[in-house]
Amino acid sequence: MISVLTNNWSTLLTGFGNMILASVIALFFSLVIGSGFAIMETVPSKLARGIAHVYIEIFRNIPLLVITMFFYVVIPQYVAPMSGFTAGTIGLTLYTSSFIAETVRAGIQSVDVGQMEGARSNGMTYWQAMRYIVLPQAFKLVIPPLGNQFINLIKNSSVLAFVAG
Repeated sequence: MISVLTNNWSTLLTGFGNMILASVIALFFSLVIGSGFAIMETVPSKLARGIAHVYIEIFRNIPLLVITMFFYVVIPQYVAPMSGFTAGTIGLTLYTSSFIAETVRAGIQSVDVGQMEGARSNGMTYWQAMRYIVLPQAFKLVIPPLGNQFINLIKNSSVLAFVAG
């Protein structure tokens, strides 16, 4: 057992480094994309809410392995060549962003409606009120659940082993 580890130590470290790199990249882009779709789910526009809802429902309900294999097999065949690392990172990002979107949306909706009303009555636009009043409070509330999602992202990065290459 020990000899297997010592003989393949460089491969193990390379895989660990790739896992960390893919997780950090997916973590950043999942937070950005997920927050964007969470905001879209709370805006007054029915079209924006509908687009966000469809995105979230699709990527939350398709298994991560299927999403990753789609980017690894289908996209390179019909669109553009893509490495396994890139395909896995994109799949992980899209999958995790849908869960983060729901987490952030719950945080936005948990902020008292009076906060938005107060900001609007003081002359702020909808977007100013979201940026300066609602979102800071929402992100403060969702830090623990976001931590759970980031832990899930690290655990889900094991799926990238299927497209490693």
